[in-house]
Amino acid sequence: MSAPADRFDLSAHPGARAYRLLAALVVPRPIALVTTVDALGRPNAAPFSFFNVMGADPALLVLGPADRDDGTPKDTAANLIANGEAVVHLCDEPLAAAMVACAAELPPGVSELERAGLAAVPSERVRPPRIPACPVALECRVLDIRTYGRNRLVVLEALLAHVRAGLADPVSWKVRVADHAPVGRMESPDGYLRTRDRFRLPWPD
Repeated sequence: MSAPADRFDLSAHPGARAYRLLAALVVPRPIALVTTVDALGRPNAAPFSFFNVMGADPALLVLGPADRDDGTPKDTAANLIANGEAVVHLCDEPLAAAMVACAAELPPGVSELERAGLAAVPSERVRPPRIPACPVALECRVLDIRTYGRNRLVVLEALLAHVRAGLADPVSWKVRVADHAPVGRMESPDGYLRTRDRFRLPWPD
């Protein structure tokens, strides 16, 4: 016998109500700390948990940068539309507080990286800088940007991965998963989790 279930009509209540429900139910989610640059070359950094990897041939990521309440694109979205490049970082627990600090609404030209105490270095294939303290940094270019209602879906191709030394084998490309523990997103606005509590199940034949 199935358990009883409450019904929530998402199509009748899009927006804030749907976000409140879905952002707390569809968890844990990976978090991307994304660096972009504006037309003047000034870097922006912002975290996103509406994000994931979606393919390997080519290497695809998707990102959902939102708009401000007045409908204008936030900095990350505006920079992706204008410049088409980004660096997507994954953060582990020692960097979690700095990552969250990058979510602050700052005036244009004020650096989230400086405010959060995160050093940046030039990337190799894209203009936005990368954060060398992060265990993973993926240099990316925009393949497509679509809008659905008030949602924006950005498809990125990962061109180059910078991986903390010792975390992945340079020959086999196999990740040492016991050493990789990025933080994950739980409920909004302040729910996060560690990813060291894991279990295994045999894969079916």
